Amino acid sequence: MKKVLNIIFYPLKLLALLLIYLYKILISPLIPKSCKFKPSCSTYGITAIKRFGVFEGIFLTAKRLIRCRPGTRGGNDYVPDNIKGDIKWIL
Repeated sequence: MKKVLNIIFYPLKLLALLLIYLYKILISPLIPKSCKFKPSCSTYGITAIKRFGVFEGIFLTAKRLIRCRPGTRGGNDYVPDNIKGDIKWIL
């Protein structure tokens, strides 16, 4: 069953990664640098999707993007080694 799911979701994973890479290559150079976190949100998204898959990776990336706003300190915020807390019961 897991093999079937991997076959189904692999194209979605590739599409998500492709969209982030296109953003990094085409759009990001045109926007002034303003990222408050290390690694950048796009690098965070790539790592999260590669580590956890498309749905969990997009969820973690969305949470990260929501935190990137005025009034946020920023700093080092790496992709977690394992999924725990509120994301575990959602997915």
